[in-house]
Amino acid sequence: MLHIVACIKQVPDTKIIKMNPKTNTMDRASAPAILNPYDAHAVEEAVRLKKKYGGTVSVLTMGPPPAVKAIKKCIELGADEGHMISDRAFAGADTLATSYALTKALEKIAKQRPIDLVICGKMTIDGDTGQVGPGIARRLNIPPLTGVKKVVEINKEKGYAIVQRKLEDGYEIVQSTLPCLFTVEKEINDISFAPLPNMIKAARYQPTIWTADDLENVDRKQLGLKGSPTIVAKVWAPPKPEDGKLLEGSTKEKVEQLLSLVLAKKELFQ
Repeated sequence: MLHIVACIKQVPDTKIIKMNPKTNTMDRASAPAILNPYDAHAVEEAVRLKKKYGGTVSVLTMGPPPAVKAIKKCIELGADEGHMISDRAFAGADTLATSYALTKALEKIAKQRPIDLVICGKMTIDGDTGQVGPGIARRLNIPPLTGVKKVVEINKEKGYAIVQRKLEDGYEIVQSTLPCLFTVEKEINDISFAPLPNMIKAARYQPTIWTADDLENVDRKQLGLKGSPTIVAKVWAPPKPEDGKLLEGSTKEKVEQLLSLVLAKKELFQ
């Protein structure tokens, strides 16, 4: 029986979100909050592994009280239980501070029930760093398997997992000891439709919520803004590309025009 923990995040829908032209930051109020798409695939894979090998799927998130909705969505997908750490002490966390806080929560969960596998999405669509999963693995001192596109086998008795990792020109098959951590690609599965019983359970479900004081052996200097060495100083939309130019004239004239345009872009040759 496996105990799988999926780390998730509630994020603004980046297909809809707008930029604040005065502050050059994302206007999070301009878009609805959703379960990070990569994390949805992580939960889906955890549920599929539970059905195949037996066990329990827990989900963990860090965020403000409204992030409970993301946990409820995971319950709809088939997760068994949810945990959330929510405290003003976590505010302003970068990937380093986030991985630290989530690690402390995972250690608390593991004391209640040992963890065999942690699954994260490849990245979040509001940050695109892909750093939190490996950061958690480093702090837990377990192997990180990133870019997982297929889980070939999990063998708890013999203590190993075999996966396919996505590469730029194909994939590689990797074997790791358990426990370990996966970060998964979207192509690992297709999200299932939530059955009615799961939807009813999710509507009534209330996750376990912990504050920083509920976690053990926490160094508050490593939480939130205090524990974040990186700061996003500015975010802005890319400039609109220049309109194309139609070349006219004979073939020779067009070639000459094209050559002059290319040579005008001196930065291409620097």
